[in-house]
Amino acid sequence: MAEETPRRRFLILAICCSSLFVVSLDNTIVNVALPAVARDLGSSLSSLQWVIDAYLLVLASLLMLAGSTGDRIGRRRVFQVGLGLFGLGSLLCSLAPTTGTLIAFRMVQAVGGSMMNPVAMGIITNTFPGRRDRARAIGVWGSVAGISMALGPLLGGLLVDAVGWRSIFWVNVPVTLAAIVLTARFVPESRSDRPRRIDPVGQVLVIALLGGVTFGIIETPVRGAGSPEVLGAFALALVALLVLVPVELRRREPLLDPRFFRSVSFSAATVIAVAVFAALAGFLFLNALYLQGVRGYSALHAGLLTLPMAAGVALLPPLSGRIVGTRGPRIPLVVGGIGIATGGVLLTSLADATPIALLLVAYAVFGIGSGMVNAPITNATVSGMPPSQAGVAAAVASTSRQVGSALGVAVLGAIVTAGTTGAGAVGLAAASHTAWWVVTGCGLGVVVLGFVCTSTWGRRTDERAAVLIAAHTAPQQHEPGRSADAAA
Repeated sequence: MAEETPRRRFLILAICCSSLFVVSLDNTIVNVALPAVARDLGSSLSSLQWVIDAYLLVLASLLMLAGSTGDRIGRRRVFQVGLGLFGLGSLLCSLAPTTGTLIAFRMVQAVGGSMMNPVAMGIITNTFPGRRDRARAIGVWGSVAGISMALGPLLGGLLVDAVGWRSIFWVNVPVTLAAIVLTARFVPESRSDRPRRIDPVGQVLVIALLGGVTFGIIETPVRGAGSPEVLGAFALALVALLVLVPVELRRREPLLDPRFFRSVSFSAATVIAVAVFAALAGFLFLNALYLQGVRGYSALHAGLLTLPMAAGVALLPPLSGRIVGTRGPRIPLVVGGIGIATGGVLLTSLADATPIALLLVAYAVFGIGSGMVNAPITNATVSGMPPSQAGVAAAVASTSRQVGSALGVAVLGAIVTAGTTGAGAVGLAAASHTAWWVVTGCGLGVVVLGFVCTSTWGRRTDERAAVLIAAHTAPQQHEPGRSADAAA
């Protein structure tokens, strides 16, 4: 292996960040293209929900499995396979002749995406063993995530208007091809001395749980709450949940350890992650449909209008991280929750001709809230865990973000679908009022949980949970430095 000079380490970081860039960009760029997809392929609103959620569900379900697989068989190898699958899925998406095939190809993309970010974080951890250098590298990683999410609506709008919606997938192909070549040339192979065991039963149960809940929510307005498909989906999710907890409690290295939830900080941070990213994903989904479908703006114009939100998401995480480091997570969580709730309230009166000034204020406030919460979520998640389990806890936080995004699109989309169809149907703007109240509730929930997880009682439960978890894992502690490998 070549000498790990500072220049080479920086190049490895850049290669890893390229994977984060395309995956994070994909989360936001697709929303802007949805109206064009609907016009071209004749997609229904529920089908558009699946274009987003099929990707998010597969990604959420496989993140932890991909991280442990990289630890076991080699991070560089898994990273390259993930890049290849993501690029192939992107190419296939650009060629999709129907909405159904587009959804299927999005799932191929997601399988690749799940193998990229958690494994890339493991590569970064292995490349930057020093605490200070690693912290700086992770700071760069976080900045790339914010920038790519902010660029998504603008770049998507530009591409859709200039070339067409299929072009939003083309941008991923050259990036992934270049990353595959550069990875082979510059990234050394690494693996864990003591990788976590694969938990196939837990993996299947998690997929059944997430898939069942999401299918039931999205399809209820379309098929009816009493339809066999919807009832079967919810029943499957319930059975999966009831079986998952006892199965995972019996495993020495479970995919998802229920003991983690004895920590109030961990439990609260998990719920906060779901709430915040449900609000964010629902916001992006509904606003793309509103600005283009109701207001008649072009995709580029819609992307430009959401820049105040994107600016908050891109620019505030470093400030939030500094506050967490000096004052703890409470202030960013409370400020973030208030921002999200205020943005939601401002949109509860959305109409077909809402003044642009009001929209921009709502978008800016919502962006401030969203930009403040990411750093404290990760901090609160790992604060109650023993060091050997911090990486697994961080991986759960990353998975919770994807689950929240999927649920946000499912729930808010289902609310709008129910309001725009059947007897008493109204326009999209009016039908979205209830959805924006849900967003407001998510923000208020973040405020409450921000106080709970930083309370004295919360810290006491963290200490007890850490002792219990450490005792359970004591016979098989992982090697030093392993704890961050699974973080996404």
